[in-house]
Amino acid sequence: MLYWLAKALLAPPLWLLYHVRVKGLENVPRSGGAIIAANHRSFLDSIFIPLVIRRRQVVYLAKAEYFKSRRTGWFFRSMGQIPLERTGGKSSHRALSAALEVLRSGKLLGIYPEGTRSPDGRLHRGRTGAVRLALAAGVPVVPCGAIGTEEVMPKGAKLPLLRGRPRVEIRFGPALDLSRLEGKESESSVLRAATDEIMAAIGALSGQDYIDEYATSADRGPEAGPTGDDGDLPGEALAG
Repeated sequence: MLYWLAKALLAPPLWLLYHVRVKGLENVPRSGGAIIAANHRSFLDSIFIPLVIRRRQVVYLAKAEYFKSRRTGWFFRSMGQIPLERTGGKSSHRALSAALEVLRSGKLLGIYPEGTRSPDGRLHRGRTGAVRLALAAGVPVVPCGAIGTEEVMPKGAKLPLLRGRPRVEIRFGPALDLSRLEGKESESSVLRAATDEIMAAIGALSGQDYIDEYATSADRGPEAGPTGDDGDLPGEALAG
């Protein structure tokens, strides 16, 4: 209930302040679990993507720090997001189990395969966690390209731009069915190939240049996660 109330309150000012366009919305399943795998250029990606998917809730795993802050905790709780401890361990595994339950219950899960916001505007190498979750839950992956969100709120900005009505475009591509890979979840080469397929689809939608390097390798700031090849999503799928 709080999710839909927050969405109803946010939608009018966002549509008024920004020129928002959406393409390919018909590619988002009307029912059933699915992963929305998007590029990540701005904190507001996690606002604009759910905004344009009007009749379905999109659940993200958000940095646990957001829930501990009085300034942001109320918002993430009201939006039904799941706190994720990026240090790994039991807390992370509980959050990821919850994410799997989200998918199995027929809901949409938003994931940023890059694992963090792009440090340089390019699309970086994806981590394999999205494929692992899709296979475990038996759901498709819908690639998504967010364009212009970094103009509204660049990385490091405290507040979004409130003038000039910048253009934001959210594009969804055809859902990728990974069921052909069932039984091959333990094969790292298969997971990598499927992840690269997803990233290619995202890149075609976002128009970004691609670099075969993890974003966390290029950005060693406080948001940087692990640099190895992602066994279980710590630092990935974050709304942040």
